[in-house]
Amino acid sequence: MRHTALTRRIAASPLASAAALPTRLTALARHNTQLMRAQATWLVRSREHVHYTYDLKPLNLEHLAWTVSAATGAPVADVRGYLAEVRDDAELRATIEAGLAASPRRATTDRVVRYGRRIGWYAFVRALRPEFVVETGTNRGLGSAVIAAALLRNGHGTLATCDLDDRSGELIRSPYDKVVEHVVADSLAFLAGPVARRHPVDLFVSDTAVSERHEEAELASITPLLAPGAVVLATMAHKWSALPKWAEEQSLAFSYFAERPEQHWYPGLGIGAAYPAKAGS
Repeated sequence: MRHTALTRRIAASPLASAAALPTRLTALARHNTQLMRAQATWLVRSREHVHYTYDLKPLNLEHLAWTVSAATGAPVADVRGYLAEVRDDAELRATIEAGLAASPRRATTDRVVRYGRRIGWYAFVRALRPEFVVETGTNRGLGSAVIAAALLRNGHGTLATCDLDDRSGELIRSPYDKVVEHVVADSLAFLAGPVARRHPVDLFVSDTAVSERHEEAELASITPLLAPGAVVLATMAHKWSALPKWAEEQSLAFSYFAERPEQHWYPGLGIGAAYPAKAGS
């Protein structure tokens, strides 16, 4: 906006708030119109009612690459390659599509495979090359399958994952089930049990989203199980302070990646990451 002597005088006067109201209303209406258009499109095209899936905007993917690079020490060019690798993995996509089509919940499921933040989990696994990954909050197993694909690409490593829902894990299909042990249990009981404790944990993914207190309890349970140099990820770090507080207590670094969904009304979640601080940081 080009300012004139008159607009400058108005801006400095008691009339400034009233004069700015039409501009403010226009900006609000434009935003609401865009949001309502995205909502209407979703209502027509999607069948999801919970656990929304979506792709990430191109610039958001670049932010994700830099986040993973900073947390793992992997060159950002390598991380970009990992993100492209999972997006282009035809076998993984076909396997998940088959699982979605066969799901008893297919009436409320979109058949399109959209990974969202989970491709970041894939990149973490590819960069860290862990021997043992633990995940809480399996749900349908979309993230579990993505992690398993990265483990298979690495050529080693296993995943142990849990969920209270006895329908969970339906997308963990062959060949990815070869490196996954799925347990139906409360996450705290799971972390106290033999499956999660059979090896030092190199990467822990907390995706239960029950409550902040529950996440704090998960972090307390996983702490003695972590291998030196382990990385911890949590989905709800945009809402809860459990992970950054825990990271500070453990003298770890913390960062947060916020999703920016492509063509979706939902604002997205993200990835909170706690990891060993680099020398000099």
